[in-house]
Amino acid sequence: MIAHLPRPLPRPRALLLAASLLLTGCGGTAAPHGSGAGAGADGAPAAPAAVSAAPSTPAPGAAARSVPRRIPGLGPRTWSQVPGDARQAVVVTGRGRNSPLSTVVLYRRTATGWQAGERWPAHNALRGWSDHHMGGDLRSPVGVYGLTDAGGLLPDPGTKLPYDHGRGFRSPGTGFEGESLEGSFDYVVAIDYNRTPGVSPLDWTRPLGAGRGGGIWLHVDHGGPTHGCVSIAERHMRELLRTLDPALHPVVVMGDHASVAR
Repeated sequence: MIAHLPRPLPRPRALLLAASLLLTGCGGTAAPHGSGAGAGADGAPAAPAAVSAAPSTPAPGAAARSVPRRIPGLGPRTWSQVPGDARQAVVVTGRGRNSPLSTVVLYRRTATGWQAGERWPAHNALRGWSDHHMGGDLRSPVGVYGLTDAGGLLPDPGTKLPYDHGRGFRSPGTGFEGESLEGSFDYVVAIDYNRTPGVSPLDWTRPLGAGRGGGIWLHVDHGGPTHGCVSIAERHMRELLRTLDPALHPVVVMGDHASVAR
């Protein structure tokens, strides 16, 4: 979301921070456009048991029947957008087209099918979802996007993704419900919507143009709607970061329930 070109930063930290607060995709009502959790701008090795393990051990001979061959709830159009080499999928399902509430489930593809992790409560944008996200519309973009880069104000918790650690991830101000945004960007995963994969989440390159928004992240929840991002509890962000593996080509599938079912 913010400009943070090839590491290490060529610009002074003060300039980077100012740019990040101006351009970050998730921002609060009282903060300069640039906070993550309550404001969206404007988705191998065994994963931890809580995320990748099946909720219970199936009875002998029932494993193949209990693990779906494709991710439940995804319709043919959405499913066709999931790359064939994807082995991890973060599925964000919004409660309604205009709702800021959603649920996140991390799926892992195994030899027998897609195994679901826990269901995590989440926030998305204040006004819900859009099939044609525009900067400032206060809606999260519907679609399937890569997850290639991470970062945060706090040190790397042990992710395999490239991790940019720095003060550019500060998130001052308040959210739409008056909640503090402090700590919203302690951990973030950039969603590859209108951004260049393989660079810091703070990079402001917008291949579709600035008008189409950007800086859409998964980040720490601050207790209210975002400007376009998806936010989950800090402990879940740490777990997600430790589980995502670029060798498994992770993606995020995101949208309201009716949209992802198409």
